[in-house]
Amino acid sequence: MGPRWRPQEPSKTLVEKLFPRNEHTLDRALRVLLGVGLLATVFAGPKTPFGYLGLVPLVTGLLGSCPLYTLFGVGTCKITPTHTPKPR
Repeated sequence: MGPRWRPQEPSKTLVEKLFPRNEHTLDRALRVLLGVGLLATVFAGPKTPFGYLGLVPLVTGLLGSCPLYTLFGVGTCKITPTHTPKPR
């Protein structure tokens, strides 16, 4: 038998490689809430520049990708394979 044609999986874009989705929806929501809460302390309440740290959880929550999760190879979202080869 000759070689069989296999559908080619779509290649990942640069953004998908740099920022793989590794956060669950609940994790993302909590990060956004925490980020907004910390940023609010810059403009209201104690008015401290410490609140600018809220940009980190806010951005990672909006992107759905945490650089530390990527670095350590962990994640909170369930990844489903797009193509599963059938055993022969």
